[in-house]
Amino acid sequence: MNAFDTPDAETCGTTLTIDLGALIANWRALGERAGTEAAAVVKANAYGIGIEPAVTALSRAGCRSFFVAHVSEGIRARSVDREAAIYVLNGLLPGQCDVYAQHELSPVLGSHQELLEWAAFRQGGANARPAALHVDTAMNRLGLWPGEGLNLAREKAGAITAAGIGLVMSHFASSEDEADPANDRQIAAFAEIAAAFPGLPASLKNSSGHFLKDCPSYQLTRPGYGLYGGNPTPGKPNPMRPVIRLEARILQLRDVDAGTQVGYNGRWTAKRRSRLATICLGYADGYPRNASWTDTSTGGSAVVGGVICPFVGTVSMDLTIVDVTDVPAAEVQRGASVTLIGGPLDLETVGAGAKTIGYEILTSLGRRHARRYVGL
Repeated sequence: MNAFDTPDAETCGTTLTIDLGALIANWRALGERAGTEAAAVVKANAYGIGIEPAVTALSRAGCRSFFVAHVSEGIRARSVDREAAIYVLNGLLPGQCDVYAQHELSPVLGSHQELLEWAAFRQGGANARPAALHVDTAMNRLGLWPGEGLNLAREKAGAITAAGIGLVMSHFASSEDEADPANDRQIAAFAEIAAAFPGLPASLKNSSGHFLKDCPSYQLTRPGYGLYGGNPTPGKPNPMRPVIRLEARILQLRDVDAGTQVGYNGRWTAKRRSRLATICLGYADGYPRNASWTDTSTGGSAVVGGVICPFVGTVSMDLTIVDVTDVPAAEVQRGASVTLIGGPLDLETVGAGAKTIGYEILTSLGRRHARRYVGL
């Protein structure tokens, strides 16, 4: 058993297999494509697969920079890797400079208030790692306006020095859509920013950004979703290796006549005599309730005996019902496993079936799964 494994599916009912070797391969592939250093975004519990296993695997493979969203995530990453740069994307919380310094975390500063507070902390003699400066080129979410960033570079270089800025960055808003003109506007805006800070490393590319034409890689890229097997090029073949596989066990089989209503509120009605399998998976396991398949809307699916089978009725807290009528009887047995994510059911397909995106599927992976780590 791997040190990160949890109890087996005999007690959990579901098994989440996580291929850390594929995670490493995806990180290396993106770094090679960019031709520069690739960091790893490990926020949201490393997109659901676990911060500690992900950072352990990537650190061993040579990754030297990680990005998280919250300080608590940074502390977890630091417990695994004592040397790497760990950037906190959500910025600097007021009055918390000493916490960042204590755990050797680098805030991503996105406002004058944050910049001034961090600079004053460092000028007071604190030993802190270099921070990053975030300039917003499209999102209107976090970060300095481009004009503010240029003003800092041209007129307030002392503030940059005092704050110990070691990286300047921005974030794409639409890089998964290579035809969106916003990409070119952001690339041009950030090129001006990066040029204004000639002594600083710069970072722009996210996962999809690696596949945009004419997008500079700068000194550091920040892949996230693609590392975990998500497709950074929607509508095209996925260049990344799958990292996760989710399986659940069949708890019970039953045959129902045409006209039988199934699940909460009878929202699905059998159109023929059907064989149904109830599996040990529900929204408490992180599988969205929006994957319900009713008389008026389609939903999620499972692979049973090599056949893609639709859900029927409402996904409930702990259970989901699957129509296995078209699966050979010998392939469907009580206790057998069915696949919810894996094979033809990739993250994009599962996300579409649940009326959401693969990102949400990944980051919602529940705590009740037996987690089995392979490839490390």
